[in-house]
Amino acid sequence: MVSGRVEPKLVIHGGAGSSLKGKGGLEAVRKSLHQVLEVVYPLLKDGASAVEAVARGCQLLEDDPRFNAGTGSVLQSDGQIRMSASLMDGFTQSFSGVINVSRVQHPIELARFLQGSDDRVLSDFGALELLRELQLPIYDPITDLRLQEWMQERQGNFNKDMATVVAEPAGTGTIGVVALDVEGRLAAGTSTGGKGFERIGRVSDSAMPAGNYATGSAAVSCTGIGEHIMDECLAPRIAIRVTDGFSLKAAFERSFAEAHEHKRDFGAIAIDATGAIACGKTSEVLLAAFHNGMEMGDTLELSQGTLIFIA
Repeated sequence: MVSGRVEPKLVIHGGAGSSLKGKGGLEAVRKSLHQVLEVVYPLLKDGASAVEAVARGCQLLEDDPRFNAGTGSVLQSDGQIRMSASLMDGFTQSFSGVINVSRVQHPIELARFLQGSDDRVLSDFGALELLRELQLPIYDPITDLRLQEWMQERQGNFNKDMATVVAEPAGTGTIGVVALDVEGRLAAGTSTGGKGFERIGRVSDSAMPAGNYATGSAAVSCTGIGEHIMDECLAPRIAIRVTDGFSLKAAFERSFAEAHEHKRDFGAIAIDATGAIACGKTSEVLLAAFHNGMEMGDTLELSQGTLIFIA
C-alpha cells in the first residue's frame, strides 16, 4: 500500500468486437458506460476500496442488457445461460471466481464472497450451492433479444451466416472494471455470458487469471476472443511486466506487438500503481471508458489496433 491519499482512477469495458450497431450505436453505448463511471467514481473518491468499486461497477454492467454479462447474457448451444466471473485484489494478491453459473443476477457477487473463502473458484454445481447458501434470489438473466438470437441460430444449425439478429460476434462479449483507490490499492473484475452457442461446458477466460489479473503494480481486465486471451495469457503477462519494471505503456506495447504477430483478436484495459491508464485492442472496436480524476473519456471512436495511454 502506498502512503498518503492518491487520486483514484477507474476504467471499465463492455466488450470488444467488430461493430457497435447491435448495441444501439455509439451514443447509446457511450451513455451506458459513462453512467457507470458517474456512479462508481464518486464511491472511489469517498474512500471505497478498489475491490468494492470493481464489484459495484461489474454489477451495474451486468444489469445492462446491452452487454453480454448478467442480464442479457448469450445462450449456449443447448439454450441455457451459463455465466462466469472473477475478481482479483491486487493488494492481497487474491483471485476468486465462478464458472458457468446460472440463475443469478450478479455472478461478480459470488466471486466477491469467495475472496474470503479457502476455496476461491467454484464451477457450476458448487456455485449453485453457494447461491443457495447466500440465500440470493433465483434470477433469470435471459432477454428477448438473446432468445431470438438463439432461435435464429438453431434454425441454421448454429451456422453464424444464417443469423440476422446476432448483436455481436460470438466470443467477444465481456464486461470488466479496473480501479485504483485512494489508498493506492488495485483490483480487477471481469464477467461474461460466454461465447454464445458454444459447446456445453466451455470455460471463458473471464473466469481465469488469463483474462483478469491484478498485482500491487497493475490491474488488467481483458475482452475479446477468450481462447486468444488464454493463448497469450494476456492479463498476467501485462501485469507481471509492470511488476518487473516495465512502464504500463511499455508492457502494453510489447504484449500487443506479440499479439499482432499471432493474429489475436481482443482488447484490454489497465491501471498501474502510479495511476497511469492504458486501453488497447487488436479488434475493430473496444467498448471502454475511463475516469482519470479530472474527466471521463472512452475508446469508442478509436481506429483498429490503437493503444491509448493516460499518465
